[in-house]
Amino acid sequence: MKKVGILGGTFNPPHIGHLLVANEVRHKLNLDEVRLMPTAVPPHKTAPGDATATQRLHMVEMAVAGIDGLVVSPFEVERGGISYTYDTMEQLKTLEPNNDFYFIIGGDMIDLLPEWHRIEELATLIHFVGVGRPGTIGETDYPIIHVDIPQIDLSSTLIRQRFAHKGTIQLLIPPTVEAFIREEGLYGC
Repeated sequence: MKKVGILGGTFNPPHIGHLLVANEVRHKLNLDEVRLMPTAVPPHKTAPGDATATQRLHMVEMAVAGIDGLVVSPFEVERGGISYTYDTMEQLKTLEPNNDFYFIIGGDMIDLLPEWHRIEELATLIHFVGVGRPGTIGETDYPIIHVDIPQIDLSSTLIRQRFAHKGTIQLLIPPTVEAFIREEGLYGC
């Protein structure tokens, strides 16, 4: 059975923290691959001026290019609509019954698991993998595999703020992603 990690999110924009999490979990759990899967429409509201789903997908493709074991999944972007994890994983389990899925979440999401859409059913479909995140508790009653990774306090919000205020983003996102953001005029740059 193939072991597949899923790292979902808005990736608005993708940054080094996302890549670090995906790579560390892949190696520590000996996963065959980790798919970075941008949401189409996140359950929460998207801020004005954000990148489109297609732009975010393209940035993730650029971010993982050449990194062994990390791939992009357009699954939620192509399906469209609000991206509930339960719907996604139920469909993937049907389409890929021989895969064992490991859904990677940060400490902030671990704290919110009781609020997830159809969480009880979702917990039967996948293995949750939790990674620590500064400022979060990261505890839950749901079964979860905790993986220790190097901590980096970095968020897409910080990256967008840096672009908007003409600050440095060097070493925080891949150069190809930075070039794309500047070409597209995203995030106020």
